[in-house]
Amino acid sequence: MNDILIYGAVTSSVYAMLAVGFTLMFGVARTLNLAHGSFYALGAYGTYLMTTSFKLSLTVAAVLAVLIVTALGVAMERMLIRPLRGVGLAVPMMTLALALVVEQVLFLGFGSEYRNVPSFIAASVIVGGVDVSGQRLLTVAVNGCVLACLWVFVHRTRQGSAILALSQDREAAQYVGIPVDRVYALVMGISAALAATAGVLTAPFLTVQPGMGLMPMIKALSIVIVGGLGSVRGSIAAALLLGYAETIVAYELSTAWTELVSLVAVFMTLVLRPAGLFGIRAR
Repeated sequence: MNDILIYGAVTSSVYAMLAVGFTLMFGVARTLNLAHGSFYALGAYGTYLMTTSFKLSLTVAAVLAVLIVTALGVAMERMLIRPLRGVGLAVPMMTLALALVVEQVLFLGFGSEYRNVPSFIAASVIVGGVDVSGQRLLTVAVNGCVLACLWVFVHRTRQGSAILALSQDREAAQYVGIPVDRVYALVMGISAALAATAGVLTAPFLTVQPGMGLMPMIKALSIVIVGGLGSVRGSIAAALLLGYAETIVAYELSTAWTELVSLVAVFMTLVLRPAGLFGIRAR
């Protein structure tokens, strides 16, 4: 039982980081960013590159990787997404194409071999009788702190108030002078930073290879569907639900069955409650 509680918390925290960034983009900018998993992969590969090629310390490399991916996210919003916003399915198709480009660039630059990223904490810790790597515990702690800081930012700052206003009514936000395009770029940067941070923290104990962005993208989309499109609290609740459900299945049955959990959850949500756990049903 303790194993499930601890490892479920690790999985859930990573899923929450991925899903919150994804749902922020949809809830505020009404943008379906199918390249979201690429930010996750670039965070991991950026850390690997700067620790191996540039010989930077792991902490400096991680911070730089997140900052660079954040800047790439803002540039992507300004140069690629903004001109296509409002043009049918142009944005989802463009972001999907970008995700494929990133995967191919990583493949050509690093090959198909798995890469090893060193851990921030190499030692293991005994928690509740369970031997857990320090890196996994660090992942839970950092993800929790980041999400808490994000909540404070959104609900206690002027920029956060602009994000909330824009998510509720774009036209009204424009009328009161909120710079819509600037807020969209800010949200894209936050989304990219969250995904990159998840990639940096999980790289030491998960697979680092060119196609690593696909599964996080699928998980984020599944969680957002289950939690409710545009609902941050729904995404966090769904991340906990799916994270612990997958951990229970892995321990009680087999890890081979874990990928079915999100698919079953999405199917049941679409059949029983299409709006999601915290979504608003369309009138």
